[in-house]
Amino acid sequence: MTAVHPEPPRPRRSTAFWALLLGAALLFAAFLALGAWQLQRLAWKEDLIARLDKRLAAEPERAPGADRWDAITKAGDEYRKVVLNGTFDHSRETLVGASTELGTGYWVLTPLRTVRGDWVLVNRGFVPPEFKTRASRTASETQGEDRVVGLLRLSEPGGSLLRKNDPAQERWYSRDVEAIAQARRIVEGPVAPYFVDAAAADDRTRWPRGGLTVVRFNNHHLQYALTWFAMAAMTAGIGVWLWRVERRRALGLDAAAD
Repeated sequence: MTAVHPEPPRPRRSTAFWALLLGAALLFAAFLALGAWQLQRLAWKEDLIARLDKRLAAEPERAPGADRWDAITKAGDEYRKVVLNGTFDHSRETLVGASTELGTGYWVLTPLRTVRGDWVLVNRGFVPPEFKTRASRTASETQGEDRVVGLLRLSEPGGSLLRKNDPAQERWYSRDVEAIAQARRIVEGPVAPYFVDAAAADDRTRWPRGGLTVVRFNNHHLQYALTWFAMAAMTAGIGVWLWRVERRRALGLDAAAD
């Protein structure tokens, strides 16, 4: 009598295989999403650079008055060329820590009373530590009404990334318009929510030195996008490899059963 052996059950794919395949699928989707996001950032950055190039090439326009302050935005107004007419109050200048192509030192922020009656903080430029005191550079202080051309910049509240402004100790690490105005007790009129980086003066031997604003934006979004898409392709390849290995294993077991 011939014994009948039951056919062995078809092997099932392991839980580990499905977990690995699911993980690969989730990573694939995440890498694709990150790549698409970087492409969106690329388009935004290129548009930003184009708008800034246009602003920097334009003729200076009258700085926004109090009636337009509420409408000022970073995207729409920062680095716009502006012109101001008014009188500096050098007695209320503020030194803000700075690091420039000329070395480390200070920005000299001086309030300017405009012909309209409001106030605008003007970053007159950079001074090295040896010209920190106002007495060392009074020869460069203009008297009476002056004309200032420069770039509109938005306030930098709080301080730097590592150090906070300390008005009581006269330690300033960012150009915080509101805090500086309060510390200097500028109450004779409204203070603009922005400051102006003054352009370079004709006389480059005097301090402070203007025209040191750095307008440069890193644009590596295309490289980032390609990296994420490459990671997605690698993950897809791993998923296909896992599927083939598991399929060969299952077919091998089936063949052995025959």
